[in-house]
Amino acid sequence: MSTSVLEVPAGRRGPGPMPPAVLETLDLALARRAAGLLPGDRPAPGVGAGTELAQLRPYQPGDDVRQLDPAATARTSIPHVRLQVPERVLTTWLILDLSASMAFGTADRLKADVAEGVALAVGRLALRRGGRLAVVTAGTARDRVLPPTGGTRALVTLRRLLGEGIAPDGAGPGRGLAPAVDRVGRVARQRGLVVIVSDFGGARDWRRPLGALATRHGVLAVEVRDPREEALPAAGHLSLVDPETGQLVEVDTSRRRLRERFAAAAREDREAVAADLRRARAEHILLSTRGDWLRELGRRLR
Repeated sequence: MSTSVLEVPAGRRGPGPMPPAVLETLDLALARRAAGLLPGDRPAPGVGAGTELAQLRPYQPGDDVRQLDPAATARTSIPHVRLQVPERVLTTWLILDLSASMAFGTADRLKADVAEGVALAVGRLALRRGGRLAVVTAGTARDRVLPPTGGTRALVTLRRLLGEGIAPDGAGPGRGLAPAVDRVGRVARQRGLVVIVSDFGGARDWRRPLGALATRHGVLAVEVRDPREEALPAAGHLSLVDPETGQLVEVDTSRRRLRERFAAAAREDREAVAADLRRARAEHILLSTRGDWLRELGRRLR
């Protein structure tokens, strides 16, 4: 996917301050969501680099001389090497919504700004303890996949991806979350942590693949919302554009009945999303474009 199909939305302010102390709190909380699958917590098959002894045997040509065991060698007068139980590295899969609706925001920042901050926080924490980060984008005509990578290279690649922007208004509906969730379910073999950052708008065809994904992985669904998506102001006649399709809709917000119906429909939609996430056994966290999203994320993860 070329960057020409994406754009940086106007009014983008970025995620704001990300204090290290709050990130440290998130580190411990996010580790618990990984279902204990931190390096050293569970063994991987075979032998390899690790801290737990798997086998002590005589040296064979080709063995790593750094694994020679001095005590066993001295005791038997025969060179012996230590083979350790390999430690499983935790892979965090980040599914990031880049659909046009993420450019919306009427409070402190855009939904895309909050999503960027969550992605950076998750990325930093995922790479601690030798972990790896993989990213799958959603909501555009063609999803992008960044395979599991460790170290600073993963963060550099993530920042570059975030800097490319999101789908522009009126570019047509993207493919939604379902293909990205399904793809992660097919390629993520070892149990890990999946973090989905989206406004979960539009069709909820992600329900079935998400349920299947949650049977093998820990799943954290971070929903980003804006206050104006829940209540219309009494601002008179407004011309509104659907960011996904570009369709123009004119409404008279001075009508109280219209505002009440809008609020009721929005509330029903959000309740349905929350219920679907519960049924899929995904942990659900709701963040807003208003206020300190990072502290709210830390509070909800505790």
